[in-house]
Amino acid sequence: MTRGTTGVNRLRRMDRWLAAQPALRRTADPLIVDLGYGAAHWTSLELLERLRRVRPEARVVGIEIDPERVRAAAPFAREGLSFRQGGFEIPLDGDARPAIIRAANVLRQYDEGEVAEAWARMQARLQPAGVLLEGTCSELGRVASWVALDPDGPRTLTLALHLGSVEHPSVVAERLPKALIHRNVPGEGVHDLLRELDTQWARHAPLATFSPRQRFIAAVRGLRDAGWPVRDGVARWRLGELTVDWSAVAPRP
Repeated sequence: MTRGTTGVNRLRRMDRWLAAQPALRRTADPLIVDLGYGAAHWTSLELLERLRRVRPEARVVGIEIDPERVRAAAPFAREGLSFRQGGFEIPLDGDARPAIIRAANVLRQYDEGEVAEAWARMQARLQPAGVLLEGTCSELGRVASWVALDPDGPRTLTLALHLGSVEHPSVVAERLPKALIHRNVPGEGVHDLLRELDTQWARHAPLATFSPRQRFIAAVRGLRDAGWPVRDGVARWRLGELTVDWSAVAPRP
């Protein structure tokens, strides 16, 4: 059971990223799971409202392992939003499979060695083109990171920052997903990524005169030019998002 401290608007960066994903936009069944929503129903309701701007027929099922939390959330159920007890097995009615599973701030209290099994259990429940977002964020949601997985495995790592309130991008090291948080050491890909991102951020400091967004865009361009497998483009970078291929940061043996 998680601490359940998720507050209003904390997961907005994850929600915004999910709203842009083909897994939501192209599926014939926009069923979404909010796994481990915490002591209150807010994150599930916010997820529904944000994703319905893209898919009006989207439905969200909030899943919690603690029966007391499920009972507390039940009065807030509405059309398209329901709550039930469960865990990584993702209990749904019949043969339903979600297009998206969001597991935010769930695995942080597990051991690193337990991550792969938890991922596999959730991946097995996805639609063929579905996506699992597993990650963590700060208490106010200004610093976040997550791994995106499809049924076959992890595909990307995303870092998401409120650019006006961070001194340097590597502050996200404190909020890396469990699979990576203990790998921020020399010789690991995620350590190299954060070190190079900070270098690029410092190199483009003069652009802060215009805005931290312009500085970050230039820093991400610098990463890409240095050979990092950076995804997306300026439209995402200006939001404080950096997404790279998982292969570049996957834990090394």
